[in-house]
Amino acid sequence: MIFSLLFFLIGCSYMIKVGLKFESKYSLVWLVAGFVFLLYYIHQTLWFLPGLIPGKILFSIKPEEMIIYKKKTVMLNNVRNVDLKRNTFNLINYIVIEPFEGRKVRIPTYNVIDDDHYLIIFDRHVYPYMTDQAKQVWDRKINLDMLLEDWKYKRGEPFTLK
Repeated sequence: MIFSLLFFLIGCSYMIKVGLKFESKYSLVWLVAGFVFLLYYIHQTLWFLPGLIPGKILFSIKPEEMIIYKKKTVMLNNVRNVDLKRNTFNLINYIVIEPFEGRKVRIPTYNVIDDDHYLIIFDRHVYPYMTDQAKQVWDRKINLDMLLEDWKYKRGEPFTLK
């Protein structure tokens, strides 16, 4: 991700440099496109910067107890719903945990955790402690056949993410 952001920032500065020479009839297009994309990629870089910190912990799960994000905690048996949602403004995925009591907890993933890993993590560590109603909702969201085919993941069996 760092390399792609740097590549696009360098590419945008090159577009601006070529546009400022005014050697072609398309120089104005190069200049405008360079500025527009430069602003966009600076925006993306600033949003993704916290996710690029080495050793950053997004959230932690205490086995059989709770999910901890910063100073917010959600007990595992209090989880009503868990979703992975994309913010259309900054294009970052958020894990949204909705407890039975209290406010929703939004955990930014900075797109470090992909969809399948999110499913496996929550199915493996949170699902066993959910209420029956929450388990039914989760079972409608998850496709265990797809996870078995792609990741060789079976519910209830030992598994490590690679």
